[in-house]
Amino acid sequence: MGKATGFLEIDRQIDGRDSIENRLKNYKEFTIPMKKGELKDQAARCMDCGVPFCHSGCPLGNLIPDFNDLVYKGQWKQAAQMLHATNNFPEFTGRLCPAPCEEACVLGINEDPVSIENIEKNIVETAFAEGWVIATPPKERTGKKIAVVGSGPSGLAAAQQLNRAGHSVTVFERDAKIGGLLRYGIPDFKLQKDVIDRRLNILKEEGILFETNAHVGKNISTKRLKDNYDAIVLCGGATVRRSIPIKGAHLKGVVQAMDYLKQNNQRVDGIRDFKEEILATGKNVIVIGGGDTGSDCIGTSNRQGARSVTNFEILSKPSEGRPAHQPWPYWPMRLRTSSSHQEGVERFFSISTKEFIGDENGHLKALKTVEVEWVFKEGKRPELKEIPNTEKTWDCDLALLALGFTGSEKTMAEQFGLELDFRNNIRATTKNYKTNIAGIFAAGDMRRGQSLIVWAISEGRQVAHHVDGYLMGDSLLPLKSGDDLPRV
Repeated sequence: MGKATGFLEIDRQIDGRDSIENRLKNYKEFTIPMKKGELKDQAARCMDCGVPFCHSGCPLGNLIPDFNDLVYKGQWKQAAQMLHATNNFPEFTGRLCPAPCEEACVLGINEDPVSIENIEKNIVETAFAEGWVIATPPKERTGKKIAVVGSGPSGLAAAQQLNRAGHSVTVFERDAKIGGLLRYGIPDFKLQKDVIDRRLNILKEEGILFETNAHVGKNISTKRLKDNYDAIVLCGGATVRRSIPIKGAHLKGVVQAMDYLKQNNQRVDGIRDFKEEILATGKNVIVIGGGDTGSDCIGTSNRQGARSVTNFEILSKPSEGRPAHQPWPYWPMRLRTSSSHQEGVERFFSISTKEFIGDENGHLKALKTVEVEWVFKEGKRPELKEIPNTEKTWDCDLALLALGFTGSEKTMAEQFGLELDFRNNIRATTKNYKTNIAGIFAAGDMRRGQSLIVWAISEGRQVAHHVDGYLMGDSLLPLKSGDDLPRV
């Protein structure tokens, strides 16, 4: 590495943040980029560790020590080429990935890990600013046509890779704009939508076609895809939302988190013609679910001017350090505090919602909870038990259900005749991503279930290799990360 003793001399830093008071006034991203010299110092912390376990943590297999070394040497264009060699969209992962690479960093065993995600984001932002990210359409076309269903990170990655192989690719998106959850699930304060649009412009210049308001299985027939395309890649995500089957779940004010977040993203985008607005303004908001989606609801509720924001999690409160049964370099389930948490919320763990309580007009006014404990017995699944005499009633005007997803919609799968696994995902393995129907492939959350953006991009890249091989007999697209030449 560029500086062998850097990790001994330099402390970890990441981009700064605007004050909470200022950032709650709008939905813009609020990070303050580091200076080039500071980023050079952070890259210098990357150790000459022999075996870079950060690779094992990253589903994309990003060449992390390599681009860190290039940043240290001031070779930013080469660093951008190295980064794009394994990752189609580092501007997305650099903002949204939970950075399993950092949890696997060798330095992280007993010190703060290298700030890999922050360096990645600054590399790609430098590349865009300098004009290094340009469209690279294929020189020749194969004559093969491919339909990609879904325009989230998995679908976009598959589309770009297959387009690079010379195939004609059309992406079908059921919503009005391209991006999937990137567009409608992630708040603008984490990912401004112009970041999606600038990459989308590149993809269009490369020759990829997009059809919006195109819901396959509803207003776009599965027969049309079968008849007009040589292969179909399903990347529609895991979209069936988990609910709470308890009394009062029908009340007005009990809302799925993704409905709430999507509407606010549309509102920020200038759309106002909602049949019924979902707003936290002046309300007592309770977010049920302690994951990233719950955190996004917290940040959005505070920006809308909620009277109070409370967060419930049914699981026990994690430890702040790495649990003993989740040793390095594995991903640890530890307590994580997001920027949205810091903006204002009361968090409660080991708590279960028992009932939603409404007024005479059918509007939510309160909810009832009970404290719970998890009982662990060797060889058995953990058992959830309620703690006697711990019931409590909470004032609540808006309950946001951030409980995750239980699989993909069945309509399209049924029309194609596809098999599902026990979790209601489309059945396909990482061996070749093939479904039970010839010519139809599945990848991303629609195949693996609710997961991370970095896994979605990885699966999009891998399914492209197998689709190309299916159509052409062989494929030069990379199957494993880093198999292709660096490119921007």
